[in-house]
Amino acid sequence: MTQVTEVAVLSTVDEPNAHDPALAEDEEEDGGERVQPITEAGEGLTPSQREVLERCLHALTHAKNDSHTLAALLLITRICPASQLDKPTLRRIFEAVGLNLPHRLLVTAVRGSDSSAAASLPPEELLSLGTALLAALSTDPDMASHPHLLSTVPLLLGLLADGPPSQTQGTPGQNPAAEPHSGPDGGGGGGSDDVGGGGGENAQEAPPDSAPRLDQAMAADCYQILEAVCSLETGPEQLLSRGAVPTLCRAIEHNQVLSQEKGLPLLGCLLSGRSREKAWRKHPELLLSLLARVSAHFRQAQGQARLDQCSRLTQFLPPPGVSAATESEAAALKEVVSALWEELRPMTQARLTPAQIGPLLVLAACLLDLGGWEPAGPPKFCCLLVNRACVEVRMGLEEPPGTEVGAELQHTLTGCYRIMEAAMEQACSQEVAQSEAPARPAITGISLQQSRQVLLVLQEAFAALIYHLSQVDPSRYGDPFVFATFRSLCAWLAEETACLKEEVTALLPFLIGYARAHLMGEGPDQSLSHWMSEMSVGEEGGAWSGGQALRYLLPALCHLSAEDGPRKVLLSLEAPALLVEFVSRAWARLKGRAGVATPRDPGLETACSALLNFTVTEPDSVRNDPCFRTLESLLSEALPVLVHKPALLVLAANLCTLGLMVGRLMPATSGPAESGPRRFFSAALRFLSGALEGPGPRPGPVAVSSAWEAWWGEAQELWRLGLQALGGCVRAQPWLSALVREEGWLAGTLALLETGARLPDQRTQEALEEALCALAEGCPACRQEIGGRMRAGRAEGALGGMGALRKTVGVK
Repeated sequence: MTQVTEVAVLSTVDEPNAHDPALAEDEEEDGGERVQPITEAGEGLTPSQREVLERCLHALTHAKNDSHTLAALLLITRICPASQLDKPTLRRIFEAVGLNLPHRLLVTAVRGSDSSAAASLPPEELLSLGTALLAALSTDPDMASHPHLLSTVPLLLGLLADGPPSQTQGTPGQNPAAEPHSGPDGGGGGGSDDVGGGGGENAQEAPPDSAPRLDQAMAADCYQILEAVCSLETGPEQLLSRGAVPTLCRAIEHNQVLSQEKGLPLLGCLLSGRSREKAWRKHPELLLSLLARVSAHFRQAQGQARLDQCSRLTQFLPPPGVSAATESEAAALKEVVSALWEELRPMTQARLTPAQIGPLLVLAACLLDLGGWEPAGPPKFCCLLVNRACVEVRMGLEEPPGTEVGAELQHTLTGCYRIMEAAMEQACSQEVAQSEAPARPAITGISLQQSRQVLLVLQEAFAALIYHLSQVDPSRYGDPFVFATFRSLCAWLAEETACLKEEVTALLPFLIGYARAHLMGEGPDQSLSHWMSEMSVGEEGGAWSGGQALRYLLPALCHLSAEDGPRKVLLSLEAPALLVEFVSRAWARLKGRAGVATPRDPGLETACSALLNFTVTEPDSVRNDPCFRTLESLLSEALPVLVHKPALLVLAANLCTLGLMVGRLMPATSGPAESGPRRFFSAALRFLSGALEGPGPRPGPVAVSSAWEAWWGEAQELWRLGLQALGGCVRAQPWLSALVREEGWLAGTLALLETGARLPDQRTQEALEEALCALAEGCPACRQEIGGRMRAGRAEGALGGMGALRKTVGVK
């Protein structure tokens, strides 16, 4: 029998003793010489070989039984290498053979339960032919996604993890390869040159040398099929659901054929995309064990080999959002992270080229995501790490206009951004800890001087980000690296707007334009949406919809809208209209979750805060900008709903106060109020009246109500501002005084102040007094009711202590 060359399609199978006569005649007609296979990929077929290939395909199409089919397939393997099987040829083979035959060949080889002609071939030939067939067909994405091919995945995984079925195997099905979803979870191991090999003190015993093992070509075919499946859009999910993680871990643990060269990268691919979090939640113990082996291999490597492994190691780290389920898992992860930092510290301090430092900084960023600064090392090293990240950012971005940032550099800079953001949070918190509160810093032992030095180098690096973004034109709005740079700058601006104020103000046209383009669906393209999906960046855990860009910018807008210079620029860029559009979309999404537990939306609350700044400082713009009429209509719909949602009390406080601040600036209406404003003010009065509760039948202090108590720290300033704005609304809208009485707010507030000896604080008393004074000044009926209560009330009550109100109603 003649051995087929390794490069031939459907490789490593022995030719059967019997050939199809038609195919034998084809060989004789070709000069009596056997057609030689092409042994180098990329060479074209000769006319003679093409003619024989066509005859083989014809014979394959007209095969009457398995023997003819197998003979035709075996001869094709000797004519054409994998690189020469184009898509139409593969399609003809698929239509002639289908995926049922290779599946049946694998099952027959593993279980020995087929009575067809295929059963007469040795198991190793059946496996070789079946895997080679599937490998060739899987190069077509349509075939790779076919249910028949996907059904072979558990068999292929079993072969890779446990080897081919033993010749001495008894009953069918005993080989683990035939039981795709069974098999013990991998664990332990590590310490040798190969990640799963023996030799380390924790290594588990590998299978005995006598155990059957796949030959390399067959293993390569199996991995080629799995890689083709993994490359599909839903491929990682398909592999994950068919037990790929535990089976590949077992193959690596036992150091099976190509498990290091092919299995480990494939597993890394599974753990790098959207399936990463799901895999870690499903197999935390297995993957922690694998991470320990990979990190042990990393620590044993030397020089350039260790640097080369930085990129691979990041793939096997757990996502930050997945916490360890048990104390032992948390301890194991902490031990691995600490050990990796021990190796990274001297590497970071060494002289490295940009190509060498990049993967190291990305790995450091991933470790910071997992454990923060505490396990990283002493303050001096942490400052050095930040400095190196900032230097890389400046070197990468401070290039002449038009210089393109390569893909590898983009990956490095994205990791540097994460280090910078972690350092920024630390340095800012350290400033606060030194000046205001005794908060424990994240970097143990860092001094105020070191924090200021870190802020200085961060400022220089973020100046480089501003410079780079200032050169971005709208055609690049869909570039994922532009988004990463934008997001990182927004994180800086959320904490620090005093530095680089002129540069930031000059960049506002880009920042607003970029956020608007994404929100309105003008900017993102498929590449950015796909990247966001892979990175699991979405809104409220959902799919990427474009609003995420503005969400990152909102804290900065909240700060900048409070400053005169930047606010004028924001007005010229129609930033309020952009914020109103965002609020409208966020409310529509929130409203669509009716009947479902609704989480807080910090972005929506922050957008309201930014709009509040405009209502306080820019009354003329609020009166003239039509977007605020749209906002009033939205608030009249939203607030009546939110009043009945205790979990969203802070959002309700934002919307209530925002609506009242806008309402005080609106022109007075003649005649009865429209239904929209009346509905809003009714809900606002009910909402404001629920914040405080009296002492009961006996006199005592007024307290924060139980419904507001948990949120009082966040909502009290909004509540007080809302009361002040209510007074302005009463002065601007005469009809509102009657509604205040109809809704019972005036009577309820007076009763509360009569029985309450004192209010929670002086500012609360001042806010209530201002609202009552406005009512007394603009409404004779309200003035009479307030005066009557003050004359009849007890002197010790909180109502009696309101001197300005007594003067307004004429009570001594």
